[in-house]
Amino acid sequence: MHPISEKLITWYNINKRDLPWRNINDPYKIWLSEIILQQTQVIQGLNYYLKFVENFPTVTDLANAPEDVVMRLWQGLGYYSRARNLHSAAKFIQNTHKGVFPKTYIEIKELKGVGDYTAAAVTSFAFKLPYAVVDGNVYRVLARLFNVETPINSTQGKKEFQLIAEEILNLKNPDIHNSAIMEFGALFCKPQNPKCEDCTLKLHCLAFKNKTVSLLPVKINKVKIRNRYFNYIIFNYKKKVYITKRTEKDIWQNLYEFYLIESDHLIDEMTVLANEELNKLCINFNLKNKTTLKKHILSHQHIYANFYELEITTPFKSQLFVEINREELDKYATPQLINKYLLVKGNITTT
Repeated sequence: MHPISEKLITWYNINKRDLPWRNINDPYKIWLSEIILQQTQVIQGLNYYLKFVENFPTVTDLANAPEDVVMRLWQGLGYYSRARNLHSAAKFIQNTHKGVFPKTYIEIKELKGVGDYTAAAVTSFAFKLPYAVVDGNVYRVLARLFNVETPINSTQGKKEFQLIAEEILNLKNPDIHNSAIMEFGALFCKPQNPKCEDCTLKLHCLAFKNKTVSLLPVKINKVKIRNRYFNYIIFNYKKKVYITKRTEKDIWQNLYEFYLIESDHLIDEMTVLANEELNKLCINFNLKNKTTLKKHILSHQHIYANFYELEITTPFKSQLFVEINREELDKYATPQLINKYLLVKGNITTT
């Protein structure tokens, strides 16, 4: 056993959090937790995991669920392609593997939305196979331990860190080792204010020795932020409201929203209400109110949104829209931006 692995496992056995996807070997539930925890902290992902396990206790249950139900349960977690891929992969398992979760790294990596990290995590945690996981926490721990300055998001860096991770992997207990190094990065070797003075690996840590802890890991090519300007039109007819589904390959695909006029800059109320497409849809309407929300921040986009509540005189017949009762809005999977607006307007509850 590598001395670093030995110390990590000792630390883990004392300090690990009690989480429902630990101490189990069900590959479906482990896979589910790994997908949910991509780009998501444990404190936020835990309730989603519990909801999914309650509603879809097996991969067959998930495969047979309507997509709208899956998306509604995912609402608020973000990165919605994860939910679509999760559902698609469950159907693949149902159709190709007769509902039995695959057991090999290669087969698991064939699942939609599964890459090297997730395949390694599931195979090591569920089947104790010797695959080293490398996620954001592991990159940070390894970069500091071995004082690696190669950028973690470069091709060379990914190869280099994978080799280091495999070199220190505990082959007898890869599941515990992988859990330990990820937990250590999450709780101890944190991005800011790591607990270096009390660290069990202090004597092994080259970054601590060289005083470069705060400089590692290195990441290059920061993504440019894109500004977008959304003007939502809420059509109201008596107690009815009209929503539409986003079907384009863009953010929030397959979620529901109100009629959207997107512009390349901020536009005023008069310009929005004079929009040609809007007036083709609806000739007679009255503006009830306008609401402006604070900037909505996504990982690579900032969205500036205005909401216009319109009262229309005749119901829509267009297939573009779904007509629902206003109080039914919370039954549909909507982007968090729409959810924020509905909370402000008192249309839905926070539960």
